[in-house]
Parts: sequence; structure tokens; C-alpha cells
Amino acid sequence: MVRKILIIGAGGIGSYLIDTLDNLTGNGTHDSGLYEITVSDPDTVETKNITYQRFSADDVGKNKALVMKNRYNMVVSGSKYPIMVEDQLTGYDLVVCCVDNLHTRRMLYRANVEEIKWLDLRSQGRNAALVSYKAEPSTYDTLLAGPEGSFSCQGDSWNGSTEGIHFMHSVIAGVGAQWMQRWFAGESVNPFMVVNV
Repeated sequence: MVRKILIIGAGGIGSYLIDTLDNLTGNGTHDSGLYEITVSDPDTVETKNITYQRFSADDVGKNKALVMKNRYNMVVSGSKYPIMVEDQLTGYDLVVCCVDNLHTRRMLYRANVEEIKWLDLRSQGRNAALVSYKAEPSTYDTLLAGPEGSFSCQGDSWNGSTEGIHFMHSVIAGVGAQWMQRWFAGESVNPFMVVNV
């Protein structure tokens, strides 16, 4: 049975998650065909992204979602349009948030969980977290607090160079992929996890 997944954000976390799940989509030499992935990300690849995201110099200036779509031979479909309303979240077995955008997170956390099952993967510097629709709703206010805007997976102290790169984005992408495997298999999963280094 193919599971339909929407991944919102193809940057630091999303690009690693897509790369990890690609082995299970039936693409390339693997033939499991477990996932059909749709990616949404309106951002374009910048030179600074190459140091900590799954992009190369040839991708600079291109839309991130479309790069993922082309890289993974049409198994991953892409949309360069942002997720703005809850209706865009329906029709998927799981919606995975990999963006640094509080508007999108707030919409997801407040969605009807009978219709929309979600997983939020987040990282900043030396910290990362996994939050699912199964988490205690009383924690949402704390998780959704903060200023509007974008926040790098690298945290505020990163100077944009190749020195001092943090890898928590790839860690939480791997944890998220494992969570998804277990969840889809009907196994017990942790609704909320924090990783600190």
C-alpha cells in the first residue's frame, strides 16, 4: 500500500528527509514503493544552502521543490507554491512540516486531527525536536510561541561559512523517517521528542 505524504519545506530538514525516504519510494534500484511524496517549498536554492542542505552549485537559483522533483525522477512531485490554507493539507496520509515558518506550524497544529495527521520536525543549532499530532495539546502554546520570520537550522551563531556547521537537521530528519516507518506500521511512537547536543 502506497502512503501519500506531503512534505512542507525542502531545506535543511526536508531535503535530508526526502533523500532518506527516496530509498522507500520505489525509485532507483529499490522497489518497495512505500511512499508517494509531494513536496511544497516556494524558496529557491541559495549558495549558502549548499553547506547544509542536499543541493549542489548547479541548483542555485532553482526552486527547491522542483529540484527535489527532478532529482528523484518524478516519484517526488513538487510544488513551488506555499501552503497557505488547511484545505491544502487534506488528501494525505501524513503531512510533515519541515519549515521554519510559524504561520504554517500554527495552521498544522490547529488542523482537524481526524482528517489531518501531522509530524513537525524542527532544528536550530544544537537542538532538534519532533512533535506529532499525538502530542499533548497543552504544550502547543509554548511550541508555537515566538516571533514571525525564518530561522536557520544552523541557529543564530552560524556565520554562513563551512566552519561550525551543525548537523541536527540531518539527525531530526533521520529520527523523523524512523518515526514515520514505525507509525505507518502501526507500532508505538513517541509523540514528542527533543534532542540536544
